[in-house]
Amino acid sequence: MSDIPDLSFLVRGIRENTIVPYLGPGALADARDKTTGEAIPADSEALILAMNDGKPMHPKLMYEFPRAAMDRELKRGRNAVNRFLSELYDRDSWSRAPLHDWLATVRPKYVIDINRDTQLQASYADVPHTLIRGTARIGGTHNRFVIHAYDGTSYHEVEDQSVNPDLPVLFKPMGSPAPDPTFIASDADYVDYITELMGGFAIPPFLKKKRQGKQYLLIGLRLTRDTERMVLSDIVYGAGAPVGWALIADATAKEKRFCARLGIEIIDAAAAALLTAASNVTAPAPSPTVVSSTHFRGL
Repeated sequence: MSDIPDLSFLVRGIRENTIVPYLGPGALADARDKTTGEAIPADSEALILAMNDGKPMHPKLMYEFPRAAMDRELKRGRNAVNRFLSELYDRDSWSRAPLHDWLATVRPKYVIDINRDTQLQASYADVPHTLIRGTARIGGTHNRFVIHAYDGTSYHEVEDQSVNPDLPVLFKPMGSPAPDPTFIASDADYVDYITELMGGFAIPPFLKKKRQGKQYLLIGLRLTRDTERMVLSDIVYGAGAPVGWALIADATAKEKRFCARLGIEIIDAAAAALLTAASNVTAPAPSPTVVSSTHFRGL
């Protein structure tokens, strides 16, 4: 008997838009600099090293990227952190991650991506869609999101009531460089964002309706840190039963307890297993999509 779990039902659920992909750092596996072969920094440790010129920071700061980003902000200003993330991800030298190449052929109607890169946006670069990104520490409003409509050529900011409900929704809570840089990065950002997320102000009203009864597949996301768990808990509020599934190889006891409490079933498999399953599940596909680069300005 094979030890590889049957993930065909997840592939079909994503293709049929009954399961929402929820992407973590592991979704960027095998995305590399085309010249140097360097892996794109995605998880906390890789981001910290990239921000600090490849050198480790104090052990307490190495625990989680928001801590390290807070330290950098206190020493050099918030713009220094945002500039680092913009320059890192607004480059055309990164190759495509295989998972994003697959999603580009499927184009789900709703995708959540807690990474800060632009690969997901590039996958939808030739089709109209709605982009939602998180914001933090802004005055004049409790809202902690900005909505952009993409017409197939460029983005323009819109209000909730102007969103076309028929278009795909790309939700990037931690932000991205395009069409303009906005990021949730430091401890201060997360405190502000999660506070308003818990209060209902970080998700647009139209999306609160759209998400009712949805089920989710966590791809490339470890749940060993409070920030990821708190953001996830509120974003999937109103989900179906079960809430969803998580592809986590060798899950820790802490991850198992959290997922059991939230109603998420852990599948002992890496994100790559989903691509293997997808290659074995035939289904009608949208018109072919060719994405040659992760670079996406949307201007």
